[in-house]
Amino acid sequence: MKKLRRFFLLSSFIASAYVYLSYSGVVSITSPFTYDSIDDIPHKKTGLLLGTTKTGKHGENPYFTWRIDAAVELLKAEKIDEILISGDNSKKSYNETQDMFESLLERGIDSSKIRLDYAGFRTLDSVIRAKKVFNCSELIIISQEFHNQRALYIALMNQIDAVAFNARDSQHTNNYTHYREILAKAWTVLEIHLFGTQPKFL
Repeated sequence: MKKLRRFFLLSSFIASAYVYLSYSGVVSITSPFTYDSIDDIPHKKTGLLLGTTKTGKHGENPYFTWRIDAAVELLKAEKIDEILISGDNSKKSYNETQDMFESLLERGIDSSKIRLDYAGFRTLDSVIRAKKVFNCSELIIISQEFHNQRALYIALMNQIDAVAFNARDSQHTNNYTHYREILAKAWTVLEIHLFGTQPKFL
């Protein structure tokens, strides 16, 4: 019984240490490439707008709105020439890409400046497909900072010339989405360096 208890304690310690180190590593590596200021961010041809649901349990999803705001700001400031929207379209009743496309049109963005990726089921899919399917040689990734860090890590590890623009984020300190992101970063490191995970469709 003591040996079993020691095994579980040791396993828990190793797992916790891995999660902490991988999270810290992703944040540290990507930090020089994330921007909050529209004036400071360099120009890139394509803005990769990462999808999210339009509505949540409590109505309109603010992350959706804030990402749209950031994409519009980049275009109007001429920091990007076009937007590639990449989101989940796995169900008939759920289409992140189309919802974001329609929202950009409502904001006055010309459809000729928008491209659509309906197979961005996961962040990894969205980033790698931008390069391999849509031939994007340089990107400004558009999402909240916690998400941008993971997306940027995927881009940098796949030799993609990318930076990220941080959309507005929630100020709530007790935020489940932020907590979940800690594990998501740890899993992403495993997918890239151990499993060699690729998008579902290439």
